[in-house]
Amino acid sequence: MRALKAPVRKTRHPVAGSGVDHGVPRGTSPGHMLLMARGNSLMSNISYASLVALASASLSTPAFAQVDPDASGAGSDAIVVTATRSGEGIAADKLGGSVTILDSVALDQRQTRIVSDILRDVPGVAVSRTGAVGGLTQIRIRGTEGNHVLVLVDGIEVSDPYNGEYDFGALIADPEARIEVLRGQQSALYGSDAIGGVIHYMTLSGADAPGFVVRGEGGSFGTFNGAARAAGNSGTFDYAISGAYNHTNGTPSARNGVRDIGSDIVGLSAKVGWQPTDGVKINAVARYSLNDAQANNSDNNPASATFGYLIDSPGVHFRNQGFYGLLGAEFTGLDGRWITNVSGQFADITRKNFDGGALDFGSKGRRYKGSAVTSLRLGDDAFSHRLTAAVDVEREQFRTLSTSPFAFIGERHIDNVGIVGEYELAVRDVLNLGASVRRDENDRFADATTFRVQGSLRVTGTTRLRGAYGTGIKNPGYFELYGYSDGRYIGNPNLKPEKSKGWEAGVDQAIGSVASFGVTYFDSRLQDEIFVTYPAPAFVATPANRSTLSKQHGLEFLFSLHPLPQIRLDANYTLLRARENGAVEVRRPRHSGSVNATVMSADQRFSGTLTLRYNGAQTDAAYIDPSFVPVTVRLKDYALVNLNAEYRLLGNLSIFGRIENLTDEDYEDVFSVATPGRAAYAGVKARF
Repeated sequence: MRALKAPVRKTRHPVAGSGVDHGVPRGTSPGHMLLMARGNSLMSNISYASLVALASASLSTPAFAQVDPDASGAGSDAIVVTATRSGEGIAADKLGGSVTILDSVALDQRQTRIVSDILRDVPGVAVSRTGAVGGLTQIRIRGTEGNHVLVLVDGIEVSDPYNGEYDFGALIADPEARIEVLRGQQSALYGSDAIGGVIHYMTLSGADAPGFVVRGEGGSFGTFNGAARAAGNSGTFDYAISGAYNHTNGTPSARNGVRDIGSDIVGLSAKVGWQPTDGVKINAVARYSLNDAQANNSDNNPASATFGYLIDSPGVHFRNQGFYGLLGAEFTGLDGRWITNVSGQFADITRKNFDGGALDFGSKGRRYKGSAVTSLRLGDDAFSHRLTAAVDVEREQFRTLSTSPFAFIGERHIDNVGIVGEYELAVRDVLNLGASVRRDENDRFADATTFRVQGSLRVTGTTRLRGAYGTGIKNPGYFELYGYSDGRYIGNPNLKPEKSKGWEAGVDQAIGSVASFGVTYFDSRLQDEIFVTYPAPAFVATPANRSTLSKQHGLEFLFSLHPLPQIRLDANYTLLRARENGAVEVRRPRHSGSVNATVMSADQRFSGTLTLRYNGAQTDAAYIDPSFVPVTVRLKDYALVNLNAEYRLLGNLSIFGRIENLTDEDYEDVFSVATPGRAAYAGVKARF
C-alpha cells in the first residue's frame, strides 16, 4: 500500500507521504501511516463476489476507447495524444489499450471543480482523499500504487520528485480542459512511474476554445470558487490564459472532531503558440499551483483511548507550492509525414508543514527534462506505417526541509536517459497494431528495458476486439532511499526498482447509433514491491523489496445509451482483485463504479445531471497498536449522489447550482478521517 510520503515523526500529518504495503505506508513514518497506506496506496482491498451494474454519463460524456466512440460524447474521431510519442496521436477507436477521454463538455456538465472528483467516473480508477477539499488525494489505477500513476499536465510531468507521486489535492479544474486516462503499463513510452497508467490533464488552446469565460459560485462550508479564462487565435499566434481559485472553511477531518479543516487552492495556467512558417511551431506552457490548508495529526500517546486516531490539532497546517514550465518547437516536413519535436521542461515543488506557526518538516523536489522526438509516416490511408524515435534526458533533485536533528538534509539527484523506439501499423479502418520499446540508462539504479505491444481488430462495423501486453518500472523515491529516523524509520539506499508486467483483452459492441457496451479483462504482476518492515523487538520501520509477487486482475464494464439528443446515460463498473502473496491489499475497493444521467431541454437552455458514484467496502491499515505495527480494519462501502442543473438566461449568461452528497452519506476513504456531508452550491457563468 502506498501513500504520499512524509518525513518521519511520531505525530501523524495528513499531508505529504508516499507508500505503504499491506497497510504499511511505504516510505512514511509510523505517525503518517494512519492516513497513508501504500501498495494498497490510498485505496486497496478486494476479493470477488457480485456484479454491480453502475454507470457514468453526461450529455457530452467521455469517450471510452473500450466502447465504440461513436456512442461517446467525444465522437469516433477523438484523438488520444498520450497513447503515442509520435506527436500525431491515435484515434480512440483504433487503440488496442484502454483509454477514457473526459472532454470539456463532460467537465462542464458535471460542474467539476476538483479534478479528482470526476476521475471517480473512470473505470479502474480509485480515489482516496484525506478529508475535505485540499486534503492529500491519491489516485490508483487497476489496483496499483498511487506512485505507479504517471501524471502529466499540458505535457509536463508534475509528480513531486521527492515524494515520487502527484498529490491531486491541489489540482482544480480550469474552465476549458480535457483529460485522457490510459490504463495499463506505459513505461515503454514514458519510463518510470507509468505502471498503472497515465493521466494527462490538458487545458485547451485558443484555437480549440476561443473567447472569454468567467465563473463564480458559493455555498456550503464557507466555500467560494471562481475561475476565468481568456483565449484566442490570430492565425500564427495562439494563446490561452486561465486561473481558478477555491476557498473553503472546510469540515472536521477527525472522526469525532469539531475543528474545521479549510483550504485555499490556486491554479494559474498560460499556453502560447506561434507558427512563424508553415513547417515550424513554437509552444510554451507555464503553470503555478498553491494549496494552503489546515491539517490534523493523529494521537501519539499510547496510553490514550484515541491512540492512532486522527484528533483535532490546532495550529497544524501545510503549504504546497509548485512551479512548472515547458518550451518546445515542432518541425514538419514531407507534406506533414515527418514530424520532429524538441522540448525542455521543469517542475519545482516545495512542501512545508507547520505546527504552531513553526516549520515542522518539509521537502523540496526539482525535475529538469529534455526530449527529442522524430516520427515518420509512410504509406497511404489503406496501409500505413509510422516509425518514431525519442530520447528523454532527465535529472531529479531532492532534499529534506526539516529542523529535526535526525534528518538528512543534503541534496541528492538521479540522472536518467531514456531511448524509445515505436512502430505503428494501420490497415484501412480494420486493423491497428503498435509496438514500443524503451531503454533507461540510470546512474543510481540498474538499467532497465520495458516494452509494450497492442492491437485493435474491427471484426464488423459494430464489433471491435482489442488487447495489449506491456511491462513497467518504478524507481524508489528519495524518502525510501534516504529517509531519516527519530527511532521509528530508517531509509534503505539499497532498494531496487519495482517491476511490473501485465496484459488486457476486451471487446466493444455498438447497438445501432443509440447504445454501446464494452468489457475488458486485465491481469498484472508486480515484483520487487517496496514495502515497510517492522522487525522485532525494536519494530523500527525500514523499506525493503518483497520476494513475493503482488497480483492484480479484474473486469471493467462500460455501457452507454443515447436514445434521444436530449437524453444520455453512461455507466461503468469495475471488479478488482488485488493480492500480495495471497493477502488483500488495502484501500482498493473490490467493487466500484459510477452512473451519470443527463437530460437537456429541446432548446438546450436547460440541462441537468444526476451522478451516482459507488465505492465498495475496503480494508485499511490502522496504527492503533503502541508497537506501531499496523492493524487491518474494514471501511464500509458508500455511494455518493450529486445533482446539478444549469439554465441559460441569455445568450452568454447562465445560472447553475448543484447538491453534492445528496443523501448525506457518512463515509471514510482513510481510517478515522471524516469526510464532508451534504453540500449545496450556486453560481453564475458568462461566456463571450
